[in-house]
Amino acid sequence: MKLASVTVDGVRRGGVVDGDSITLLTATADDVVRGAEAVPDGTVPLSQVRLESPLHRFNRDVLCTGWNYLDHFEESKGKREGQGPASLPERPAFFTKGPDTVVGPSDDIAYDPRLSRMWDYEAEIAMVIGRDGRSIPEEEALDHVFGFLVANDVSQRDLQRAHGGQWLKGKSLDATMPLGPWVTTLDEIDDLTRLQVQCEVNGVLLQNASSGQMAFSFARIIAELSHGMTLRAGDVVLTGTPSGVGNAREPQVFLRDGDVVLTRVSGLGELRNTVRLTDLGEPGGTVPGS
Repeated sequence: MKLASVTVDGVRRGGVVDGDSITLLTATADDVVRGAEAVPDGTVPLSQVRLESPLHRFNRDVLCTGWNYLDHFEESKGKREGQGPASLPERPAFFTKGPDTVVGPSDDIAYDPRLSRMWDYEAEIAMVIGRDGRSIPEEEALDHVFGFLVANDVSQRDLQRAHGGQWLKGKSLDATMPLGPWVTTLDEIDDLTRLQVQCEVNGVLLQNASSGQMAFSFARIIAELSHGMTLRAGDVVLTGTPSGVGNAREPQVFLRDGDVVLTRVSGLGELRNTVRLTDLGEPGGTVPGS
């Protein structure tokens, strides 16, 4: 199943994507992920709806994994300004980012150069938890996953370094993380170790790697993250980005107003977002995807 989210006649609905059409559901995608019964309620052409972020109701911050591709860890050596370990950690590194970062698969990515000079792209595979669990054994971990989707963990590198070495602030600016285009369940995926993760900016391919290059598997991430900590249905877990990020390039490449960012994962779909100048300093101001 490819579970999407759309708004029809002012009402948010879940939908199942099948080729060029989408079957609307009587429940939202958030409710379906949490086990609600969803009854089909008509089919419309996919071209007639605008896909939104599949999830809108978050239990907590988005859970994230850092340094999960060895090549990305290596390319960043000497460029972390003294922050981070000298060698790849023996266990996954975790952090969080605020849920207000999330925008849909075709929404604008907010950009405010007054807040940061270093807006960086990070193509990632994300997981959605579908069953509660704590201290989940690795061999049972995938039983707790509802499905997988595409994310771009757009980061502000200078903010990431400026706040005591922790990453929350440099990962949590509003309307900066595209998510979607739908949640693909495991039965639709041939091989979790052969998903191709790519990011293009203005038509130039900057990231291109296989999920088989991950240091820690999807199951290992869940097992480690849930150790002594309950994961709940609806939690979103990012699994790390491969090499090619702008901060590590020579010369560096950072996002600017008007840039078009294409993020794709084979078998999971693609996101196409435009970086758009946005006033994030205005209290209560409108931001993309709101």
